[in-house]
Amino acid sequence: MFLRSRLIEVGCKGISIRRLGGDRAGEMRITRLLRNAKVSAGSIFSEAGAATASRCAGAEVVVIQDTTVLRSRGGGGLYAHCAIALEGESGAILGLVGATFLSRQSGKKADYKARQIEEKESARWLEMADRAAEIAKNAASLTIVADRESDIYAAFARRPARAHLVVRVAQDRALAESERLYSALDGAPEAGRFALDLPARAGRPKRTATMAVRFLPVRLKRPASAQSKQPLPASLDVHVADVREIDPPPGEALHWRLLTTRVIDSFDAALAVADLYRRRWAIEQYFRTLKSEGFQIETVDVADDEAFLRLAAAALVAGVAVQQLVHARDGGDGVLRPIADTFAPEDETLIETLIRRLEGKTAKQQNPHPKGSLARAAWVCARLGGWNCYYGKPGPITMLSGWRRFRDIKFGAALASPHLSVDQRDV
Repeated sequence: MFLRSRLIEVGCKGISIRRLGGDRAGEMRITRLLRNAKVSAGSIFSEAGAATASRCAGAEVVVIQDTTVLRSRGGGGLYAHCAIALEGESGAILGLVGATFLSRQSGKKADYKARQIEEKESARWLEMADRAAEIAKNAASLTIVADRESDIYAAFARRPARAHLVVRVAQDRALAESERLYSALDGAPEAGRFALDLPARAGRPKRTATMAVRFLPVRLKRPASAQSKQPLPASLDVHVADVREIDPPPGEALHWRLLTTRVIDSFDAALAVADLYRRRWAIEQYFRTLKSEGFQIETVDVADDEAFLRLAAAALVAGVAVQQLVHARDGGDGVLRPIADTFAPEDETLIETLIRRLEGKTAKQQNPHPKGSLARAAWVCARLGGWNCYYGKPGPITMLSGWRRFRDIKFGAALASPHLSVDQRDV
């Protein structure tokens, strides 16, 4: 966990081995760690997954999986495929489910469609779903959410037992009734409408969109190109929700077609599936923390590929901790997570000491969260990162900066304590 801690300390400045080490001795320690063949990215992910599994027990779990580029090389490069677990009601991040690295070359092999799913990159979606089912085996429920790349017939045919899927449609699939999916949806009656507030972004002012909802059960026909070592059924019964904008501005229409194994039998059920898909925002924010808004992993210059993978694996774990703090800043939408999700047990005493120093005289400058909650600790990190309690909400960079200061303070307190040995100091 030393490497994860150091990554969080310097993350808001981007990563370099020298900054990670802090001094020459630390630099050499991290260099030896990254070059240690006994330390693998897989072992780092396994340790993180075990912690996530304990938090999933008894919870309604939503797992988001997606792929992001770490190193771009022409038409290919190095990619990370990751899955994170969320608590269903609050959306709080429970932890990293797993991750795998992909090395892509430009272009596709000529026989790509004829190859079996197990021999394709697409197998990662099925494998990560199996990993999610293992991590969340003691959860009350499990729903796996993914974007268009996961619109794979085999993914639905071989989904884990007890797991539901929500996937955005990528293609106009053939239905067993000799109809196409899109035309079936266009002909379905509207179930209702709702207003969706869209925030401003580059080149687009904020606006309120009117969204129409349709849904229906469908029977998907197995594609001729669906090849697998395990026989795939000739058809699959699933449900589909169609959420589209009414009278959108030119070039800005919102339209989601969502395939799911969950039953959609009402307007509210369709909205619930759309809301599950919107949870993908959590992994988008997580990737931003890993890259441009935090660790800047894509700019790291480590020549040894295996060493880079170990460093990237530690960054993937550290990025989860940062996003846990960001989500907890407002009190976790009414569902408080315990401080142990991100902090060590001995950190709570220091956190309470810092609160007494950081609280101001006004009501807004008081920490409103209960003791033992992650929200209370996130407030401390936000204040240490420069947040003044008045303007805006602290984001990933502020939380990273505050966490770094917290680690420095903790280290200083350990040095000043005659009761702590060097091994006990979290350095």
